[in-house]
Amino acid sequence: MTATFPLAGKRALVTGGSRGIGAAIARQLAADGADVAITYEKSADRAEAVAADIRAAGRNAVVVQADAGSVEGPRKAVDGAVKGLGGLDIVVNNAGIAGGTLFADQSTEEIDALLNVNIRGVLLTSQAALPHLGEGGRIISISSVLAHRVPFAGVTVYSATKSALEAFTLGLSRELGPKGITVNLVKPGATDTDMNPADGPNAAGLLSGISLGRFGQPTDIAAAVAFLAGPGANYITGTSLLVDGGVGA
Repeated sequence: MTATFPLAGKRALVTGGSRGIGAAIARQLAADGADVAITYEKSADRAEAVAADIRAAGRNAVVVQADAGSVEGPRKAVDGAVKGLGGLDIVVNNAGIAGGTLFADQSTEEIDALLNVNIRGVLLTSQAALPHLGEGGRIISISSVLAHRVPFAGVTVYSATKSALEAFTLGLSRELGPKGITVNLVKPGATDTDMNPADGPNAAGLLSGISLGRFGQPTDIAAAVAFLAGPGANYITGTSLLVDGGVGA
């Protein structure tokens, strides 16, 4: 049986692709036939390991050091991807940081970091990519189930940053629809990563609200992103896709 590659010939950028959900997305896009550029801030060794997996799958891989929270980082990421891959068809805004501090105690520096990475980084990366995207282009951002429901304290600013991506997705989908470029959002629930391990101190409380009774895996999120990046999602734009195991049920 001949393997099919729905993303054959496509070139993708995955920000924050050195670990966790970003690494799973990068590997899945490569498995579906895309050449992939990933960015990292500090984890060079882990980024190179992901790139090695992509190359082992027979695809081109590019690694770019870029800080998503800086003014210049997003353009550096896009320029590096375009130079290394020869163009760009898919942008996955995955880079993000979490915050677990009560708002009353949160410093200006912590608030700025959340805003700069989780909102401004997504906006500037998308903006820098626009000149390179043509008909059939994709912009997919990673939000959170906490964008529309906040069942516990300590994530006020984080939730606000993820909620902002919904409005951004809706607005940009209107602007880019006439060009045949889709813009969508994936909203993961509790996912087993370094930032939120399934055996962590908050796991029991989170599990109690998940219909499927388990944390998601990074590959679960990657599968949703790959679907939105592929030909089966040609008529889907301005949409938020929940991948949360039934938390929102």
